[in-house]
Amino acid sequence: MTLKSPKLMEARRAAGILESALRGHTGDLTLADASARSGLPLRDAESGLHLLVSEYRGHLKATSEGELLFRFPHGFTKPWEIRTRLERALGFVLRGAAGVARFVVRAWIAIVLIAYVVVFVGILIAQLLARSSSDSRDHGSFSGSFASYVLFRMVFDAIFWTFHPFSPFVWTAEPPWSSSSSYERRGAFGQRRDETPFYEKVNRFFFGPTPAPPDPLENEKLILAEIRAQRGRIGLADVMRVTGLSRDEADPLMARLMLDYDGTVDVSEEGGIVYRFEAIRRTAAEAPSRAPAPVWAKPEELPPLTGNGPGVNALIVALNGFNLMMSLYALGAHLTLDNLGLLARGVPMAELPATGTAVALGVVPLVFSLALFALPLGRALLRPLKRKRLARRNARRSVLRAILTRIGAREAREPITEAVLRRAWQDAAGEAPRSEEITREVVALGGDVDLEAGDGIRYRFPDLETEAKALEAEREAASEDEARPGKVIFSSGA
Repeated sequence: MTLKSPKLMEARRAAGILESALRGHTGDLTLADASARSGLPLRDAESGLHLLVSEYRGHLKATSEGELLFRFPHGFTKPWEIRTRLERALGFVLRGAAGVARFVVRAWIAIVLIAYVVVFVGILIAQLLARSSSDSRDHGSFSGSFASYVLFRMVFDAIFWTFHPFSPFVWTAEPPWSSSSSYERRGAFGQRRDETPFYEKVNRFFFGPTPAPPDPLENEKLILAEIRAQRGRIGLADVMRVTGLSRDEADPLMARLMLDYDGTVDVSEEGGIVYRFEAIRRTAAEAPSRAPAPVWAKPEELPPLTGNGPGVNALIVALNGFNLMMSLYALGAHLTLDNLGLLARGVPMAELPATGTAVALGVVPLVFSLALFALPLGRALLRPLKRKRLARRNARRSVLRAILTRIGAREAREPITEAVLRRAWQDAAGEAPRSEEITREVVALGGDVDLEAGDGIRYRFPDLETEAKALEAEREAASEDEARPGKVIFSSGA
């Protein structure tokens, strides 16, 4: 009698059966517990449990007997999704508001920095011409009108060809914040020139440099590169080292990657968990894979306030300030549209009726000019808070470095003491940490106080230590044949 090979159940279906069978369960459970309560074969219960760990942010533990324990601290609920939905809704509103604000700023650039400047300059020219025409009426009105047209056209053309985004004479300055900007090129004498459109420089002045969009798969790429560089065997410490994720974030992520990339979990006799990905090692390249740099190798930096050179910022301030002052002048002089028409017909400024409120030339440019000045000022006031938050993130990475570089090292290293972690934090943040901040980081990495230490406070990380030992043994036993794709027996190009 020939036995058929067992048919594997789809992981999603197995997870649904397990979710119904285990609902209401609290505490740890083994693979056998899940199989017995659900009636699923061990192989199907295993795939379903790993899927549930990924979906519901469950935790994995390992016993000294090499047994995996599964735990779901939130049950089969997703309380974080409420926060996520609120964050997404808030983010949507903020992105929409920022988009509208950027549109308004771009429209305001065209109106204020070009049209309003032209209008205000034209008003000044009209006043001069009105004064001169009253003194020389014998020359006729045509010459005055022609001179007014010539002056207005000269001002308009100068502004247009200076600030037009596609103008070959676009105003240039120092290189922008991003060194990889596509707007840079060499000038006539070989010097590097910034050809960022003026409207983009104005946008950066008010909203700051636009950061590059994040790669949603960046963490997965880093982890896969680490897997290939580490002979297909990694642990949670490796994930935290290359991504900066916390242990609670790295654990469910690895459960998902095991399903996506045919991974398995090995548990050493001491309880060290090793994630094995043999299929990912296959490569046609001859050179070994390079490990990605640790997350602390490049500290995060606070982007500049505007990303523009001082000349650009001074020009934008001058243009907006000119509109601000002229709007105040228009309000004081009652430059309504009716009075503007009288001024255009040659009525002297002193004879204009002092009635009405200048909305188009007074209130509107005044409000928007003040709002535009408030944007960079507000961002400047928030920079110390952002700098402190960024320094705290760099400090956490520095503490992570101090811990991970001292765990599993073959050569003798300095023990992990409170003084070591405080020094690592202070070197990155520039200020001494509070005691609860160090305790929070130690607890997040599964550490506790070493009670056997004679002097000072020392910390132990038993999970990371057993993981490091298990990884060392697994990597030494890993065969290089796993990385070879095999002998070519057919080629379409032969």
